[in-house]
Amino acid sequence: MLKQMLKDMKVVQTGDFVLASGRKSNYFVNIKRASTDPKVLREIGKAMAPHVGEAKIAGMALGAVPLAVAVALETNRPFVMVRKEPKDHGTKELIEGEVYPGDKFVVVEDVATTGGSTMKVVTALREKGANVTKAVVVVDREEGATEMLTEHGIQLVSIFKAKDLA
Repeated sequence: MLKQMLKDMKVVQTGDFVLASGRKSNYFVNIKRASTDPKVLREIGKAMAPHVGEAKIAGMALGAVPLAVAVALETNRPFVMVRKEPKDHGTKELIEGEVYPGDKFVVVEDVATTGGSTMKVVTALREKGANVTKAVVVVDREEGATEMLTEHGIQLVSIFKAKDLA
């Protein structure tokens, strides 16, 4: 059901794109388009939920925040939001939400390419003493994220591969 919803929304777009990793690509996976639709977001949350267990959930702003909320609502587990950069005012925090030493976290992401964005979240959590060993993504582009995350002790679970949605 979710696979067909994503295909119907044409989340895989062709053209000339520069990815978050800086790489150029002839296709782009736009999960943000899908995550703004409540029916699709609910299905994404349901698909990711079985991979959370007793962990807390972490997502990077902006794209992963709706996913983290959907998974949190589905699992009744708390979540945190990780900024790309610390705030320059107020608390100047990089992470919004509770992180205590020893807390177990699962990182949720929309798309994995190289794993760089996921590692930013993992690093921020580990600096606070959290235990992170798993990341769950809606779509894996299969361009190195699995290998890079494995090197850092992170298991990457993908709901879909990009080729499954083309």
